[in-house]
Amino acid sequence: MTYRSLCLALLLAGMASAQPLRDVIDTEIAKAQQREKVKAAPLAGDSEFLRRITLDLVGTIPSHDETVTFLDDKTSDKRAKLIDRLLDDPRFAQAQADRWDLILFGRNPPGFDTYKREGFQTWLRTRFEKNVPYDAWAKELLRAEGTSADSSAMYFAQYRNAPEDANEAISQIFLGVQLHCARCHDHPFEEWSQRDFYGMAAFLARLEVVTVGKKGNDTIYAIGERGTGDILFTGPAKDAVPGKKGEPVKPKFLHGDPLKEPAAAAKEAKFVANQMPPKPEFSRLDAFANWVASPTNPYFAKAIANRVWGQFLGRGLVHPVDNMSPSNKPTHPELLDALTRGMVENKFDLKWYIRELVNSRTYQASGLGSGEPMPSWFQHARTRPLLAEELADAWRVATGHAAIEAAGGKKPANTGRFRPLESGYVLRFFGSPNTGTGDFQGGLHEHLYLNNGPLMQMISAGKGSLEEFVGDKTKPIEGRIDRLYLATLSRRPTEKERAKFAKFLTEGGPAGDAIWVLLTCSEFRFNH
Repeated sequence: MTYRSLCLALLLAGMASAQPLRDVIDTEIAKAQQREKVKAAPLAGDSEFLRRITLDLVGTIPSHDETVTFLDDKTSDKRAKLIDRLLDDPRFAQAQADRWDLILFGRNPPGFDTYKREGFQTWLRTRFEKNVPYDAWAKELLRAEGTSADSSAMYFAQYRNAPEDANEAISQIFLGVQLHCARCHDHPFEEWSQRDFYGMAAFLARLEVVTVGKKGNDTIYAIGERGTGDILFTGPAKDAVPGKKGEPVKPKFLHGDPLKEPAAAAKEAKFVANQMPPKPEFSRLDAFANWVASPTNPYFAKAIANRVWGQFLGRGLVHPVDNMSPSNKPTHPELLDALTRGMVENKFDLKWYIRELVNSRTYQASGLGSGEPMPSWFQHARTRPLLAEELADAWRVATGHAAIEAAGGKKPANTGRFRPLESGYVLRFFGSPNTGTGDFQGGLHEHLYLNNGPLMQMISAGKGSLEEFVGDKTKPIEGRIDRLYLATLSRRPTEKERAKFAKFLTEGGPAGDAIWVLLTCSEFRFNH
């Protein structure tokens, strides 16, 4: 290669690296679709895009006014401007915090008052409000400093005296690696061994949940770390012998080096009730947190790039997102590498990353296509049911209930949202219909709630509600029906739909019943 050609190659490489990530996404996805002979769906229409992006970014549907403003906007960059507005909307932080609370705790976390985690949820929401880099707040969470009333300390409370359980969860969430099989034996199909598992668990073996006070009727916890103590390894579960204690295992980073730590202190610090536990002279937990959230960690950046991709595109490039292993290859390896590089180069800025994903044509494709809820080659948009939190908020927005509350200065009524976790009917009946990966299965419980639950009370919200407008016979029937559709389904009705509802309303059909039909239809239940 000549000097001139070498310079040209380096210039082109620099230009390629400077290419916006959204363009890299579309290029790599198109290459794979061409190779697999898969036809891409057309771009989503404005109504479809508006409803999808609003649900995905702020966890609810657009209001009637927001819908009309966007649909009537004729500017060419209105989608990018909408994305920017939603990313700056306070609801974005709350919606992302809700989703991460589910990732970290699930619907029904174990005991020790973990359902009373309002302080943790506030801490998590603040991280998104301030756009704290993901590696920084992941490190904060894993260090577990502070108390359950005001920080991330509540996270480890659900794994009291169970470092093995904590190791399984942390490895899956933050590294995208499933180590649970190696808990009992060397993994038969992967490269993880029992020694790998217990070497990681050893970082967490000295943690203890300490009661440090009260806040009202709630107990406040902190996470203490002792300066001594090791996890014991007894070998494969099939060879376990009753009474056998096993041998101590020292901390070792996954497929890395053993932890270098000083000799244990001669005197162990004591944990005193109602007092914050002292930090040990050397913290294994700090070393663990620093390694997990390091940009040089071979798993960390790739795991979050893949997880957030799956959140917005329906499935990971490695799927499931928490099973990244040599035997589970990515569908688009070059793209996953590019996403990982972008995450590191932009210092784990999740808002930047999400902005690039949702500005891509790949994300903005129509949902029309093969019928797969999670298309393998991303040839069309995924189809997913609304989460319980999204559904409850969407009902409030559509009926005008949320606007009436806001105008009156009232706090939102209890709709089943979980800040803190509550056991309302919405959460009970709609809380676990899906995992976001296409395995939706509706049931009789949903049907009974929609027919007999308090939904009609929300529809009959009074003055200023959607019901009042739709039922107002002094207004033109076309405008009433348009508002009905724009408020509930974020689109204008077809001529056939308009004629059907016009007949129903002019013949004396109750406006509340017309609203109920759209709030309970499949189009409303799914992100369409």
